[in-house]
Amino acid sequence: MADSGGEAAASAAPTPPPPDGRSSCAAWVQFLRARLAGAGASLWVAVGLGLLYALRAPLRLCENLAAVTTFLNSLTPKFYVALTGTSSLISGLIFIFEWWYFRKYGTSFIEQVSISHLRPLIGRSENNVPEPGSPSGSRDADTNRHNLSECKVWRNPLNLFRGAEYRRYTWVTGKEPLTYYDMNLSAQDHQTFFTCDTDSLRPSDTVMQKAWRERNPPARIKAAYQALELNNDCATAYVLLAEEEATTIVDAEKLFKQALKAGETIYRKSQQHQHQSPQHEAQLRRDTNVLVYIKRRLAMCARKLGRIREAVKIMRDLMREFPPLSMLNIHENLLESLLELQAYADVQAVLAKYDDISLPKSAAICYTAALLKTRTVSDRFSPETASRRGLSTAEINAVEAIHRAVEFNPHVPKYLLEMKSLILPPEHILKRGDSEAVAYAFFHLQHWKRIEGALNLLQCTWEGTFRMIPYPLEKGHLFYPYPSCTETADRELLPMLSSLSMWQNG
Repeated sequence: MADSGGEAAASAAPTPPPPDGRSSCAAWVQFLRARLAGAGASLWVAVGLGLLYALRAPLRLCENLAAVTTFLNSLTPKFYVALTGTSSLISGLIFIFEWWYFRKYGTSFIEQVSISHLRPLIGRSENNVPEPGSPSGSRDADTNRHNLSECKVWRNPLNLFRGAEYRRYTWVTGKEPLTYYDMNLSAQDHQTFFTCDTDSLRPSDTVMQKAWRERNPPARIKAAYQALELNNDCATAYVLLAEEEATTIVDAEKLFKQALKAGETIYRKSQQHQHQSPQHEAQLRRDTNVLVYIKRRLAMCARKLGRIREAVKIMRDLMREFPPLSMLNIHENLLESLLELQAYADVQAVLAKYDDISLPKSAAICYTAALLKTRTVSDRFSPETASRRGLSTAEINAVEAIHRAVEFNPHVPKYLLEMKSLILPPEHILKRGDSEAVAYAFFHLQHWKRIEGALNLLQCTWEGTFRMIPYPLEKGHLFYPYPSCTETADRELLPMLSSLSMWQNG
């Protein structure tokens, strides 16, 4: 029994790479890492120090240390001034190069090098082969944790109105455009945004707290009217009626204007008492959320009714007055409205602020950036001409922007090229998933069609992403590898009438 256990341990122990020149540097790194993990880092440190002490005479450590000390003592202040100036010059050149590279390619050169070349050496690559003798479950667990963070569900910044749009679709087709999971997420959002611990101080807020938890739409509407009977200035009651009872955008806008009047009054009162107690601060946060939500929905009403400049002004004011609420992604509403105005310089200015390395990406950001670069060359682009003379610099930039966008979300092109049928977008989206592609194409397809040749260039180049990156996006070039959890989440968000395209399945 002991012999078999010893044999199993021996077979599981890592073996060094063969010393015949065929082993790569990566194999040696894997071997050393496995030895360190098996024997213990402290033991290896002790062995290293012992070898260093034993070899101190052959290596002439004392003489070398004395020489270094003499050299440092002989340096004058001029040397340190020259060293500082040289390092500053080199740092400035690196900064200028980084700025130029980011302006041209939309990513950091140093970040790309570190991801592509350094991470595999230190064992942080997603595609590392499991170490011999070590369980592969640890790497799978790390990948799953990364996938869970990648598959976070977000509120759709351009979600439609339930009464005026989603319910009208149900009346016409007899089909439900929203899934139970999607509506349940919205119910949780409403409770987070529109309720707080001080609701018991105002009877109307107590009624609305129950209304947001109610699953039955008629019961929610009835509760909203009860809250208005108790307090005619209950802003959240008007919000619920505008979202779910109004059957047209015009009616929804009227109710939101009443909500705005009430919300501003409550917000000013909360500002006066915000520092009195933690409860008052929580109430101010809730009243701020309500006010921002109302103004945003009013901007969306104006956009849908053709008053686009008014919508743009409301959105800009919101972004300036409430910068901490950037997680609401109001800039995506602004991008869509500016594209409708064909104010491409303003669109580029918004992208310059939000298409940043440190900020989370979205299909709206990546594909809008691709659209702007495509716009400069698409009207005269011809596949035959390009194959003869090659691509110009502007065309290369456009193609690279398309590849970047497709790598982020490979589902979008099929909707933009109308290879798949569009459906109403859900109230929540999964970034890099089919749900985000539906939401983006639903609002932005018209902007691509408006620019002559844009869809033609997209059609000719988008599949090149899969030649550049191993299909199905298992490696990643500018972004992390395509997450495998999107299928499960998208099936919960999208109704049965939508067919999913599964890139991770090949």
